[in-house]
Amino acid sequence: MNLLDKLTILSDAAKYDAACTSSGAKRGYQEGKIGCTSTSVAGCCHTFSSDGRCVTLLKVLLSNDCCYNCKYCVNRCTNDTSRATFTPEELAELTIEFYRRNYIEGLFLSSAVYKSPDYTMELLIQTAELLRRKYRFNGYIHLKGIPKADPLLVEKAALLADRMSYNLELPGEESLKRLAPQKTKKSLLLPMGQLAQGKKAFASGRRLIGAQQNEKPRLLTVSGLQNAQSETAATVFRAAKRPLYLPAGQTTQMIVGASPERDGKILRLSGALYRKFSLRRVYFSAYLPVVNDPSLPSVGEKLLREHRLYQADWLMRYYGFAPEEIADEDENLPVEYDPKCAWALRHPENFPVEVNRADLASLLRVPGIGVRSANKIIAARRHTKLTYEDLKKMRVVLKRARHFITACGKFYGEEKEERVKALLSAADVSESAAQLSMFSADALINAPPAALLSGGNAAAMPGFTGARTDLPPNETQKKLQLSTPEIRRSVLTGEL
Repeated sequence: MNLLDKLTILSDAAKYDAACTSSGAKRGYQEGKIGCTSTSVAGCCHTFSSDGRCVTLLKVLLSNDCCYNCKYCVNRCTNDTSRATFTPEELAELTIEFYRRNYIEGLFLSSAVYKSPDYTMELLIQTAELLRRKYRFNGYIHLKGIPKADPLLVEKAALLADRMSYNLELPGEESLKRLAPQKTKKSLLLPMGQLAQGKKAFASGRRLIGAQQNEKPRLLTVSGLQNAQSETAATVFRAAKRPLYLPAGQTTQMIVGASPERDGKILRLSGALYRKFSLRRVYFSAYLPVVNDPSLPSVGEKLLREHRLYQADWLMRYYGFAPEEIADEDENLPVEYDPKCAWALRHPENFPVEVNRADLASLLRVPGIGVRSANKIIAARRHTKLTYEDLKKMRVVLKRARHFITACGKFYGEEKEERVKALLSAADVSESAAQLSMFSADALINAPPAALLSGGNAAAMPGFTGARTDLPPNETQKKLQLSTPEIRRSVLTGEL
């Protein structure tokens, strides 16, 4: 099989892993090395940094030839699919060639369990070593760890990668046993704990080493490693001289909807992972029925549920919410409105909040007031009393916030609870529809001509409620506005 065929198969097989964004690595220029990517401001995988650069990763599997039989996975050993495996040399050279052509700025490398966990992990490490040492690559590398691999291999990988991830896949241990019989919760949590301890130990000049799979990892001082006689310890010590140990931290991913666990339980698990292992992110992936199995749902999970979980995760990480406040363990998040609105509606005793007197914690609990807006309010009210118009200028989302605040003692929202619920639900649905329609070619193809001009009548095109009115139409928009649906389709697909 040639290299292009392998790339086609293995890049397609990697599309279900969502844990490659928000890298957070800081790699400056080093003489004699290539790549000085800093992704601390923005994430990777087709996103934009603050200076306008598109930061992109080569996202690929080393192999999709798996010896495991996870029922939800397209690469499971019993599934009839094309198999391919890169050699470390092929993958390292491919990555560098992509980088030299300015296609990518880093690598996200995962793999099926090829032959055995240790064997697969060694291949991943060999690939990273070739990039770092042979090609002197100083760019971003994300390695997907293999559960049940030797702790020494985990340690070595952490000294080469910017970020690692061990995906829990399923939020419940019973679901894991039923749908992924070769995996255990312990085999996933142990390396996550090792990485968290290793990062702390590295900061204090120590290394976390486990000689055997069944041996409890032990802390060794740098001097102890220096005096060690074994070749393995000496190799680890040489690697440990690098000033970076997993600088972008670690992440995990959970599939939502393949098993019966509720959102409340998922959020509690996420909160525990953040506390115990200092994870950078917990990613959620709505279940897609990519394989037929009687143990799995026949239809996929709605993306809205995934969206609500991300909103709740944001509340936990940046707004000081505890998982128990957001949802009970045996319930799902409401779909009508976002979790912050849902919490506010359940706690009317905390509202309305006077924006000129409330502390930061209270402001952050108001729907429509984010971290930036809350800090702006606190800074501005030191000099003047804020009015409703002042809040508009600060771009507070008043269609939500007005129901939960007062400004100079004046209330501008609805007093009836049912009316507030209806308005919040309508606002959330409207925003979701507008966002989704932006990427819908069918909506553009069949839209009324007036709606295709930037600044056209928003009412003329359902979903485009936030159309800009201050921008002149470009040439493509002119073609779309003056054409038939058939010609519009050609314009949108690049044929015209």
